[in-house]
Amino acid sequence: MNLEIPKKFKPIITAARTAATTVFRPISRKYDEHEHDYPKELDLLASALDGMADGGNSLGGASGDRSEKKQAELGVRNGGNMSSVLNIMAMCYGDVGLLLTIPRQGLGNAAIAAVANDEQMKRFGKMWAAMAITEPGTGSDSANIQTTARKDGDHYILNGDKIFVTAGERADAIVVWATLDKKIGRAAIKSFVVERGTPGMELVRLETKMGIRASDTAAISFTDCRVPAANLLGSPEVDVKKGFAGVMETFDNTRPYVAAMAVGVAEAAIELTKELLKEKININYTSPANNLKAVEAEIVKMEADYEAARLLAIKAAWMADNRIPNSTEASISKAKAGRVGSAITLKCVELCSSMGYSEAYLLEKWARDSKILDIFEGTQQIQQLIVARRTLGLSSKELK
Repeated sequence: MNLEIPKKFKPIITAARTAATTVFRPISRKYDEHEHDYPKELDLLASALDGMADGGNSLGGASGDRSEKKQAELGVRNGGNMSSVLNIMAMCYGDVGLLLTIPRQGLGNAAIAAVANDEQMKRFGKMWAAMAITEPGTGSDSANIQTTARKDGDHYILNGDKIFVTAGERADAIVVWATLDKKIGRAAIKSFVVERGTPGMELVRLETKMGIRASDTAAISFTDCRVPAANLLGSPEVDVKKGFAGVMETFDNTRPYVAAMAVGVAEAAIELTKELLKEKININYTSPANNLKAVEAEIVKMEADYEAARLLAIKAAWMADNRIPNSTEASISKAKAGRVGSAITLKCVELCSSMGYSEAYLLEKWARDSKILDIFEGTQQIQQLIVARRTLGLSSKELK
């Protein structure tokens, strides 16, 4: 097993880390304090990023022919998903919220890459796309979506409400999850690209949040919103046997990305903690943890958790690039990274005492930012439930 990062990704990582330290960090506090102001400094960065990752978008992932025959022709690949994960880790070393608000780098882009056909990729691939899944009263159960899509000639008519839409105000389009028939259940849930300015789509409000304040989070309503039938991503057919699998391919792409965000923040917190405490620590990595100072032992434990989360995210991304079913691994990486990312940043605040709690440093901000990474794209509990179902071979009805 070769755990080294392929050389072709080194320039991407270097460029992303440079952006994290020279673009993100200097404005990080500014947009934490001015939550709903748009970070204009990111426009130039967005132009530079457009062609940097394999797939064109740092959150775009990889798309294309998923067949076993095509995969055999391609051989082992380190492609768009791997590129995106490594890019995200490096940029979140600077600021998660700013990453989430870079134009044309939305979570909806990953949804498009996961299920769009070739024609749709040409139309939507370069858009800045947000993703609208969560609804009032639905919580983490994405299969219980109440927003409806009714076919009307060459259009679908959408009705429903969405909340916690990342980049919902700023994105060019929203990828909306809706059901074609509530009676059929999760198999009837499809995703639709609704472009900004479409009649019937209304921005209801912007949320005020604990963390990732540089990123706007919106509530959006859809009232008789007419969307071209060609904007339904993937196949319009309802396949009861396949069930929710087609839509869940989106999560298989995006959950390793969220894991990568948590890994990037955790690395930043550990490094700053070591810098702030450098006069009090001198870690001997050849010595057992029990022989180290208490603070040194805590740092060693955090580094071990960080490394485990990093490798899990990379593994899930590699599997996606190679068209290997990665639903379990995507959830494992998200569960691990989300939990340890939040735990590491809080522990770093604790270890640095008043320096960690003060706004003079970014540790307290990273602790606030990291909590959402354990919540969105499926909470910790949901990820563990998915892993249990996959491991035990049980359906969602059999294990709730």
